[in-house]
Amino acid sequence: MKRYCLALDLKNDPLLISKYIDHHKKVWPEIKSSIKDSGIIAMEIYQVADRLFMIMETMDDFSFEKKHKMDSQNPFVMKWEELMSQFQKSISAAQPGEKWILMDKIFKL
Repeated sequence: MKRYCLALDLKNDPLLISKYIDHHKKVWPEIKSSIKDSGIIAMEIYQVADRLFMIMETMDDFSFEKKHKMDSQNPFVMKWEELMSQFQKSISAAQPGEKWILMDKIFKL
């Protein structure tokens, strides 16, 4: 099993942040299925102010490239991503078009 941690920011608007959280309380079943089908075993998203932090635990053969290809062929994922994009903004370290950015582990106890 592998673990990945990613970061993303939300637009700094309390109403938009509240709506984003509400959407994640009722994630579409097709989105949950697509996450599992890509090899992700578990996923958690944490929020503080306008910062999001995602932890993913995956199968050993998981790849972001494979997930991206699957997502690009799934109309539900494309619609979900379009919906979520109205709430999200890239962090300063992101390249153009990037959303969730892979974080580097700097400490382990």
